[in-house]
Amino acid sequence: MVNRTTVPSLLPPPGYAHAAVVETGERLAFMAGAVPLDADGNLVGAGDVTAQTRQVLSNLSTALGAVGSDLRHVVASTVYVAAAEHQDLIRAWEVVRSSGLSDGPHTSTLLGVSYLGYSGQLVEITATAVVP
Repeated sequence: MVNRTTVPSLLPPPGYAHAAVVETGERLAFMAGAVPLDADGNLVGAGDVTAQTRQVLSNLSTALGAVGSDLRHVVASTVYVAAAEHQDLIRAWEVVRSSGLSDGPHTSTLLGVSYLGYSGQLVEITATAVVP
């Protein structure tokens, strides 16, 4: 069982929880970073943070499904955005918030970074999920 908490004495987070506690006996999946590549290894959405975030979430959803989980069962995520402007982080977060990943709500961190692993890659998301 997952108990998601928003702490009343802290600023309410925008679409995520402050903490998620998983009771013993639950299976957890620690997911590698999902990237904006299609099944053939081609970059999806070159130069487009929104399109890349959608592809990353699609890939994360597929990977979670392969281990018997889904976006609704994510308890923690880290969203990395290679961006020179704050607005790019906001664009990525808006896509995350409109996805099933925000249904928890789960704990999350949004980071602006200089570079990611693949040429042209702007977004990557790592996640920890309960496998029901």
